[in-house]
Amino acid sequence: MASALYPGSFDPVTLGHLDVASRAAALFEKVIVAVYSRPAKDLAFNDEERVDMFAKSVSHLPNVEVTIFDGLVVRMAQKVGATVIVRGLRSGADFDYEYDMAFMNRKLAPDVDMVSFMTSQEYMFISSSLLKEVARLGGDIASMVPPHVAEAVRTKFA
Repeated sequence: MASALYPGSFDPVTLGHLDVASRAAALFEKVIVAVYSRPAKDLAFNDEERVDMFAKSVSHLPNVEVTIFDGLVVRMAQKVGATVIVRGLRSGADFDYEYDMAFMNRKLAPDVDMVSFMTSQEYMFISSSLLKEVARLGGDIASMVPPHVAEAVRTKFA
């Protein structure tokens, strides 16, 4: 069976991310969650916090590990021996973005393929950015993230 790389900023990890990670874990021998250390966005949590939150969230999945990375996703995939990059899709806009990225990645690394999971319907509306905005404004995010992440977000935006 193949190993898969699941990259993202995960700032913070949501139940939608975990839905994708757990479904990928059921299909691949090994899933490496790769937390991107230099996304082109403002981060609420540092690298260590994001890795720790995701690692705690998938501790029940023995074939999933969480690490940090920087640089091209396809290079990271090659470095860890992953032949597949896993991505989650929530909407048509996600598809359009991932479609372009898949072809760029294929050009850069023809030996690495991409598999996309449509998120479960109950998580379609959840994005880390929207979740942080709700938390900043005092909204309840407990049903959208694991309990330890909800606590970290509450503490961060208190």
